[in-house]
Amino acid sequence: MSGYLLLRGLGRGNTSRVYLAEKVALAAPTPTGTAPTSHAPTPSVAVRAGTRVALKVPLPATLADQGAAERFANEVRLTLQFRHPHLVAGLDGTAFGPGTFLAMHHYQGGTLARQLSQGPLSLNAALQVLADVASGMAYLHRAGAVHQDVKTQNVYLEEGEVAGVHRAALGDFGSTYFEAQGGQVSGSPFYMAPEVYQGEMTGPPSDVYSFGVLAYELLSGERPHLGDSYESLMVSHLTHFAPPLNIGGLPRNLARLLETALAKRPGDRPPSARLRRALLESLGHPDEAQPEFETQTGTTERAASGTASGTDRSSVGRHGPDASVQRSAKQTGALPSPASPPQPASAKRGWNPFKKK
Repeated sequence: MSGYLLLRGLGRGNTSRVYLAEKVALAAPTPTGTAPTSHAPTPSVAVRAGTRVALKVPLPATLADQGAAERFANEVRLTLQFRHPHLVAGLDGTAFGPGTFLAMHHYQGGTLARQLSQGPLSLNAALQVLADVASGMAYLHRAGAVHQDVKTQNVYLEEGEVAGVHRAALGDFGSTYFEAQGGQVSGSPFYMAPEVYQGEMTGPPSDVYSFGVLAYELLSGERPHLGDSYESLMVSHLTHFAPPLNIGGLPRNLARLLETALAKRPGDRPPSARLRRALLESLGHPDEAQPEFETQTGTTERAASGTASGTDRSSVGRHGPDASVQRSAKQTGALPSPASPPQPASAKRGWNPFKKK
């Protein structure tokens, strides 16, 4: 973490702290020919002195737990590896060791969860945020990756060119994996797809379901499934159906498509690329050209590859309080238990990844 001056705290969670930090010039450059150590930073871009970043630092307890440390390392690697305008931009980081950290672009608008706690977005602004998130999600799916934790706390905002309209980026890749390599099942109960509750493996349709929950919450002001325990949420996601999205000004064909994202069966949900196209069309924007999957070294690939494995407590990704829950009396009940370490996909049907043993 050397080379950064901590300015103030941005948030704290169960596994890490996030600071606003500034890149400073090192007193002495590394001598030419010195071999890098195994824990040396692996910056994906040159960070200039004076650049302000969001600096994520794991807690000592995170580093002491092998599973938690590996998830943080996974987040560092993939945040530095992915390159898309609507994915959180990684700037610098070290995946392992006592100096582990992740430096990211600082999104001054904070998280979507925090924004919603201050009031709803206009329809146009909401559709713009959804189009951006769908674009980033479609890029991941095209790269063969599954995010596994699409939710308002993991969407970061910055002001767009029009006042009140934000540009959005999807972040927090600690649970992300490449389908070609396999991964561990994870998710957040309010946003988890039915198949995840049933102990089945996740995939792009699971991300689409989580996106559907996020879209419903952003457009209607409430989540489609509510509950004050893991069990009640599971029953709702498995057996209940959300009311139609009857939002003034929202095109009915787009509303139906977003409702279909909440289909109980994965095969009935639309692909993320179709969601992106429909949202951009509703805004009168041309479909964005999706960049190739770019690796940290600058090469591009079409298929999955690479390795996946007194502070202001504002929401920062999964590591901050769920502000959007607190804004509605219906959502202020006891939340489900925090996630236990993810289990293999071969775990028996009915496995509960969030229930304390």
